[in-house]
Amino acid sequence: MDRTLDNLKQRKVKAFLFKSFVWFCGILTVGILIYILLFILLKGVPKINLKFLFGEYNSETLSVFSSMVTTVQMIVLSLLISVPIGVFCAIYLAEYAKRGNKAVKVIRLAIDTLAGIPSIVYGLFGMIFFVQILGFRASVLSGICTISIMILPVIISSSEEAIKSVPDTYREGSLGLGATRLRTVFRIVLPTAMPGILAGIILAIGRIVGETAALIFTSGTNVLKNPSLNLMASQRTLAIHMYMLASEGLPHSRDMAFATGSILILVVFVVNYATTKLAGRIGRSQ
Repeated sequence: MDRTLDNLKQRKVKAFLFKSFVWFCGILTVGILIYILLFILLKGVPKINLKFLFGEYNSETLSVFSSMVTTVQMIVLSLLISVPIGVFCAIYLAEYAKRGNKAVKVIRLAIDTLAGIPSIVYGLFGMIFFVQILGFRASVLSGICTISIMILPVIISSSEEAIKSVPDTYREGSLGLGATRLRTVFRIVLPTAMPGILAGIILAIGRIVGETAALIFTSGTNVLKNPSLNLMASQRTLAIHMYMLASEGLPHSRDMAFATGSILILVVFVVNYATTKLAGRIGRSQ
């Protein structure tokens, strides 16, 4: 009896210690995030004004208007290229590919390889292939093509897992009612898996917004006085703008780098919040 009570007490102590350790790690993670956010926002937000946001770029204002337009352009066009390719590849892997298929092994090897390549290597590839061989020059188009390749593994992996998580009873019920396999995929499986697919798109957007190394080699570091939608022009995104300001080392440019970082944080927060709300609404409608 005493031995049983001792074992029970030891289990309770171990459970308490493990629970305390988990809580400590969670609080530490949240605390680090809050510290980083407050450090950047407190230094950057007071420096933000209308001229900095929407004014013409010069040595005094260091406006981010052109960079904001380029960033949005980069996000939208990169997703338009990579999302259809990634989702259809995930559909093939999850719904049509047979086990042991050599093509599937090659595709998975390619996905794993792309996911593990450093961004600087993507930048060198984009500079050689898109900028020089295809003749796109250092331009927004070269950056979009490079970024589209970079985010493919994220979209394919998240979409495949989301599609696999759909219960087989949904497919069996649809096929039992006479629907074709293609109709089942697009009318039943994809709408149900859409929240998981959107989660992958959120991660892809975060990588697009924060990417610098690959874009420096492909889209360039030029900043225009006024925003332009010309895909063949060399323009910098918000992340590159922040990097270039911070690298100058001047007090004024360093403060504006913190301001640019604050805008980046707000942009990522707004995009993530909107996409999460959309995913939740889609999930409730199923």
